[in-house]
Amino acid sequence: MAADTRYDVVVVGGGHHGTIIACYLARAGLKVGVFERRIHFGGGATSGRGPAPGFLMNYCSHWTRFYGHPAYRDFNLQVEGLHYVFPDENEGMIFEDGSSFVGYSAFKVVDHATGRQEYSQPNVDRTYQQIKRFSQRDADTYLDLLEKYSRYWKPAFGRHRFTPPPPWGTPDPLEELVGRPETGIEPVHQFMTLSQLAYDFFESPELRTLFMRAASTSTGCFGDDVIGLQGLIHVLPLVLSFEAGAIAIGASQSISDALVAAGKKLGVEYFSQSEVDEILVSGGKATGIRLKKGGTIAADIVVSGLGLPQTVLRLMRSVRVNDRIVHRLKNIHYDRGQLFWVNAALHEPPRYAAADTNPAVGPQPRLLWGPKDPDYLATRYQPEIYLKGHADRVYAFTSVDTLWDPSRAPAGKHLVGVEEFTAPRRLFSSAQWGDIKESFKTKLIDQWQRYAPNMTRDNVIAINVIGPDNIENMHPDMVEGGYSEGSTMASQLGRFRPIPELSGYRTILNNVYTCSSNLHSGSGIGRGSSLNCFRIIAADLGLDPDAARGKQAVSAAAG
Repeated sequence: MAADTRYDVVVVGGGHHGTIIACYLARAGLKVGVFERRIHFGGGATSGRGPAPGFLMNYCSHWTRFYGHPAYRDFNLQVEGLHYVFPDENEGMIFEDGSSFVGYSAFKVVDHATGRQEYSQPNVDRTYQQIKRFSQRDADTYLDLLEKYSRYWKPAFGRHRFTPPPPWGTPDPLEELVGRPETGIEPVHQFMTLSQLAYDFFESPELRTLFMRAASTSTGCFGDDVIGLQGLIHVLPLVLSFEAGAIAIGASQSISDALVAAGKKLGVEYFSQSEVDEILVSGGKATGIRLKKGGTIAADIVVSGLGLPQTVLRLMRSVRVNDRIVHRLKNIHYDRGQLFWVNAALHEPPRYAAADTNPAVGPQPRLLWGPKDPDYLATRYQPEIYLKGHADRVYAFTSVDTLWDPSRAPAGKHLVGVEEFTAPRRLFSSAQWGDIKESFKTKLIDQWQRYAPNMTRDNVIAINVIGPDNIENMHPDMVEGGYSEGSTMASQLGRFRPIPELSGYRTILNNVYTCSSNLHSGSGIGRGSSLNCFRIIAADLGLDPDAARGKQAVSAAAG
């Protein structure tokens, strides 16, 4: 890097949102530099050496559907090396009494290059029959919700995810559904807790249990939390397998690698092991960045891929900030979304006893197992986790990705990704976290054998458990070790995320923006905060967000 290096835009942080927005900014004709603290780009979408030699594991994000993000098509990421497998089987759950449920993708991906989907009546029929085995009412509810999803929820959710939140008083795309009988979304649904929603939509303990545990995976929330319309309309289609499940070949790192490859073709310059220490400010605007290892980089615009607390309170520490904003930034709620990310190297994949009565059980990319007890999830699951570090009864979310991607393990061996919820990092000391992870390993294998008798210790080559202490160390924005970068409960969603005063991707300086998951539309590799941030920047600069029109307005807008 030359001493006089200057960019139209510098992106602070090369996480997945930093790599997404860099591509859009470069496509618009801007000179872009991305500066990342770690050696690898991708943030939560990174992978590396597994629990044993020859295994490739994900460190954080695992169940990705990036094929649904506009960037997948806009930058032809399949050509850049991002390939997905789309099994018909989707979300399923095995219960302690041997019963089970398997869902099939109602919308199948038929064009791998674009992610285009088509409705599959055979898969809908199979899911209907699976549910009908334990509840005719819930099977009919499935068909009714699928029709409402297809006509109303799906287009609204797409607009909601990939557009900035409107101001208070202007309904967002999901709020526009409320109170219209044909949509099935009632006003009360905005305010119901997770457990209330489970009991309101379903009668069977099977789907109530699955909904509550799957909702925890997708929102980080527990039974008594209000997940809002965003949580509801996100979770229901996953639980009922409306959308296609997917496995990224080469693990989650392949998403980040494809984005970086696309960015390089557009002229983006990437710098790893280049932590940003400060955003430089002069005359009331940002003028560039200072690197922790020394040196400054000039820029007309700074985009931070870090959360607002890091961006405003640390990187912009020379700027006077309103006391109210400081107070609220210091009090963002982070106590949800803490997980044990488990990677288990196995001699053979789990063979579930439930397959004796439901032969479809096993090869699901999103397979849960746990007791059929929605009341336990509603009342005791979280308290036990917060007191002990893990619940007494395991509710594991699993995927044997090597069934579809054998490249991630030695020949004939398998790797299982598992996630289960744990407590905020601060509730236990470093030594206690070490003991808790060992205890969880033992409990996981002991209880797994109840569902898959071959999951003995002899079948396990090695297990790696990443906890909140590890996550917070790797990703400082994941405060308390939670994946959501700020709890995704109703009070921290949309126009309130993470605080109402700074929810629109602009910050306290008019040429500093933030694209982090800390903002709408929240956590998840395929969420829209980076694309939404780009659209705000494009509007401020007078650029066409959907075309490469050059940088004619940059200097004037930055001033």
